[in-house]
Formats: sequence, C-alpha cells, structure tokens
Amino acid sequence: MEISPKKEQFELRRMATEFCYDEYADYIAYKRLVSIEFNKERKKKLELIAKTEYDHFNFWRKYTTFKPSFKSILYSYFLVLLRLIFGVTFVIKLLERGEDKAVERYRTVLDLIQTEEDRRVVERIIQDELDHEQYFVSQLDEIIVKYMSALVLGLADAIIEITGTHAGTLGTTSSTIITGAVGLVVGISAAISMASASYLQTKHEMGKSPTMAALITGSGYILAVALMSLPYFVISNIVLAFVASIAISILLVMIFTFQGSVYTNSSFIMDFLQTVGLVLGVALLAYFLGDILSAVLGIKELIK
Repeated sequence: MEISPKKEQFELRRMATEFCYDEYADYIAYKRLVSIEFNKERKKKLELIAKTEYDHFNFWRKYTTFKPSFKSILYSYFLVLLRLIFGVTFVIKLLERGEDKAVERYRTVLDLIQTEEDRRVVERIIQDELDHEQYFVSQLDEIIVKYMSALVLGLADAIIEITGTHAGTLGTTSSTIITGAVGLVVGISAAISMASASYLQTKHEMGKSPTMAALITGSGYILAVALMSLPYFVISNIVLAFVASIAISILLVMIFTFQGSVYTNSSFIMDFLQTVGLVLGVALLAYFLGDILSAVLGIKELIK
C-alpha cells in the first residue's frame, strides 16, 4: 500500500523536526566546547565539527518550523561539566555514540525527499556522520585517553583491594580509626607497588611515557584509597562507615566503567554489574576470612 503524498510530507516534517533538535543540540554543545578549549589544534577541529553540525541543522530546518529550546542549552552545560571531568575526547565520543542510529534514520528519510538536489545533501550528511566527524574524533589526542588503561588499572585495583582490606579488618575489630588506618597503610603501599609495575610495563610500549603512566596509576590508586578510607575517620559506627565506603566504591566503579564504555562502545550496564559483583564478592570473602582468623588467633581480644 502506497503512502499518500500528504502523509509523506507530514512524516518528513516530523522527522526533520527531530533532526533539527538533535543537530542544534550538538551544534550548541560543540560551540560550548570550543569556547573553553585552550589547545589551538583541538580548537580548530572542534570548530570544524561545530560547523558541520550547524550545516546539517540549517538544511533540516527548511522542512519544518524550529524554535531553540532551553533543554539544548542545559544539555550543552552538562557536556561542559563532563568535559572538565573526563576530557574533550570523552565528550565527543559520547556525542557521536548514537550516530549509527542517526544514519539509519537519515536513510529512511531519503525516500520522502522529492528533489534530487536535497537527496544529494542528505547523502552528504550521511557520509559526514559515517566518516567526516569520526575522522576528527580520531585526531583528538589527550593524556587522559592515552593513559586511560593506567588510570583504570589504578582505580580498579584500589577499589577491589581496599574493599577487601576494610572488610577483612571489619571481621577483626570494631574500631573505625584502626580500620581506616589499615586501609590507608595498605593502600599507599599498594599504590607505590602498582605505580612501579606500571612504569616497568610502559617502558616496553611505544609512544608512552613510563613516568606519566606511573604517576597516573599511582594517583588514581591513592585517590580511590583516600575516598574509601574517609568514612572511617568521620563516622564512629563501624557498620555505617563500611556501608559508606562501599557506596563510594560503587560510585567510583560507576564512573570509570561508564567512561570506559563510552571509549570502547561496550555495554555500561554489563561492565558495571560485573565489577560491582566482583567488589561485593571480594568484600564478603574477606570479611569471613578476617572473622575466622580473628576467632582462631584471638585478634579481637588483643586489640581491645
């Protein structure tokens, strides 16, 4: 059954409106990123991407009525916040993450466009989404991207090891200060060890600085250790302090798994659940081990 010309025009207008909102939101976001970028080379590349997005928006709005929404402005400021935390490459990867679906929608609308000239424009837009913008994304080079594996290594190892340390100590003492201190001592020692291992490993990798890799690994480790140990120094109840520390560890897991899923286009939910399951499993095992050793060796009696 053929679609009537009237219905085709309605569908084209509806889809063009959606495209306008998407392209305008991306254009505003890129312009905002340009305004806070100090690296001249990256600034030029971001300006080129912003211009591409604006050209796309400008084409679609001739098929529909469009009024900029406040939502697009808020969205751009949210992306600026993410840029300050995770870096510009992360934000661009996030913006470009849905481009495969966008390309499919553009291909669908090709059948609704009547003029050959506009069809060629849409085909060029599709090509932009497939190649042009990804080219610029691939050219963006940041330390946070280059040493992402070192950062994740430090954070992941710290979260699992310090959670286990705190849980094990929980089975031997009810003192929050002792538990927090043990976590810091173990954590700082492990941070030095991990930084040294990262230095030695990176010596065999081309294009990376062993010193930078060691600093990032160690810094990530110490940051996680400090945040996870903090509740034991501000909360007197050992159980509440442990719960707060676990909550911080889950928040850290959420941040670095989300970041990793954006860079690798993998499933955030699956990675997050697997890592949280591992953290909680280690905590449970360490608690029972600490409890058993405490009972066998009489540790609780010794440190009362």
